[in-house]
Amino acid sequence: MPERLLLAAAGAAVTGTGLVVATTGSGPLADPAGDALYAVLVYLVLAFCAPRARRGVLAASAFGLCALIELAQLTGLPATLMERWDPVRYLLGTTFNAVDLLAYAVGAVVGAGLHSLVLRTALVRGARPAQARD
Repeated sequence: MPERLLLAAAGAAVTGTGLVVATTGSGPLADPAGDALYAVLVYLVLAFCAPRARRGVLAASAFGLCALIELAQLTGLPATLMERWDPVRYLLGTTFNAVDLLAYAVGAVVGAGLHSLVLRTALVRGARPAQARD
């Protein structure tokens, strides 16, 4: 199975898991788990779109994008957009929480690890990797 197809499948699985956590999760770990899964998904989307990028660059980019979205919550723009279309809450969030930044960092690292697993799976199945990554 080609690497990008595996990345897409992993992204679908992470999306499903994230939606379950966001809609049914409770307790002190639900919010950080959802935030980490969000960062994993951002990582996988970036890896899908830029298959030749290094994992470290992808992880840093995923964290940076998540952090930018979290900081945007300080402006109130995501809350305003949510008033117009409620599902935007799953994409942009609603309230700033500095602890979310740590969850995003963990998620970006987990995304890189998942990407490594996808690469190994693609190699075992005979697909040629997009590049040698570190």
